[in-house]
Amino acid sequence: MPDAITRLPSRRWMRLLPAIFVTYSFAYVDRANYGFGAAAGLAHDLHIGPNAVSLLGALFFLGYFLFQVPGAAYAERRSAKGLIFVSMIAWGLLAAGTGLIGNLPLLFLDRFALGIVESAVLPALLILLSHWFTGRERSRANTILILGNPVTVLWMSIVSGYLAHSLGWRGLFIVEGVPSILWAAVWWMLIEDTPDTAAWLSPAAREAIRRQLAAEQTSIAPVRSYREAFMTPAVILLALHYLFWSIGVYGFILWLPSMLKASSKIGLVGIGWLSAGPYLAGVLLMLAVSFVSDRTHIRRGVVWPFMLIAAIAFYASFRLGTAHFWASYALLVTSAAAMYAPYGPFFAWITELMPRNVAGGAIALINSCGALGSFLGTYLVGYLNGLTGGNGASYLFMGASLLAATALTLAAPRPAAPGSLTFPASDSPSFRRPS
Repeated sequence: MPDAITRLPSRRWMRLLPAIFVTYSFAYVDRANYGFGAAAGLAHDLHIGPNAVSLLGALFFLGYFLFQVPGAAYAERRSAKGLIFVSMIAWGLLAAGTGLIGNLPLLFLDRFALGIVESAVLPALLILLSHWFTGRERSRANTILILGNPVTVLWMSIVSGYLAHSLGWRGLFIVEGVPSILWAAVWWMLIEDTPDTAAWLSPAAREAIRRQLAAEQTSIAPVRSYREAFMTPAVILLALHYLFWSIGVYGFILWLPSMLKASSKIGLVGIGWLSAGPYLAGVLLMLAVSFVSDRTHIRRGVVWPFMLIAAIAFYASFRLGTAHFWASYALLVTSAAAMYAPYGPFFAWITELMPRNVAGGAIALINSCGALGSFLGTYLVGYLNGLTGGNGASYLFMGASLLAATALTLAAPRPAAPGSLTFPASDSPSFRRPS
């Protein structure tokens, strides 16, 4: 019979990752379904113009931007598990409330508050993973977490098309908001903040994780405080990079249904199916890139090429225009896949540049800048589409943002080599250990 240490990684992967994936998926439903609500008549029913519709979508990211660092500090020093449990119940209520409120100022407040309660979710989940998975596993673990983004948008695009068609935009928000509240109880039963409190692990297994994670910290230069971490060139460059990257990602996600509707005569159900295509491509490429990144321990070299590919595809789609719908759609699929591909290596990169005492704060700051980019992308892409009556200007804007992200990635430093201690070769039945 294999010993506890050999079984350990399998138990971590199978117990923690599914729960973390589902949790982030529910968080993503409640931010990404706004594009379907907008395409399903929200503006018409509330008698509001394009600017108000864009602002309503973007306000989520303003709230998301403001509370990242305090949430990450609480998750690192107190409990990521408890923070996410409370947040999940709150965001489920607020997301369902989007379909119940008929007053525009209250809707503005609801979307802003939704951003606040979801703001700490991604940093807290990444911090949680850093307590459980080693440097040679982290890109893959992060990728499974962040797959909650494209996988969710993939199925949500199809389901939301049917819900919006059958129940209208109000029913869409209500039906997709309630499951988060129910899932909170499952999260509480399955998750522990660290291996030290996991009764389902043997003492030998807990000690093995502690030794490996401690060994990795010896190759990272010490940083005494959040302030010192925030002032390092690496964190500044990666924060700016993520800002421009997020302009492209969220400008695309939030407005893809509306852009497809404006470029074709396809109905909402058909738009739902077409909207799923880019995310399916993104899922497949994310898995491949994270596997290669963990095997080779290359982080920067698997980030910038995909930013460049996405920028070129947006520009090519702009050049084609609306007269070549299917070719333009294929380029949008390429852009989405390239934007999603390096997420896992990117967040692993951050934890390999910063020591554990400040890594959570660095992730939060970088994710805050990403939230600011998401706000700009959501608002300005919607604004440009409304101003010009087409998608060309927004494609150029997203492409230029991704070019800036490419340049910033090339200027950022490489991470240190991972720690010298490793698990046995059999440590992960699902993934081959990198050499």
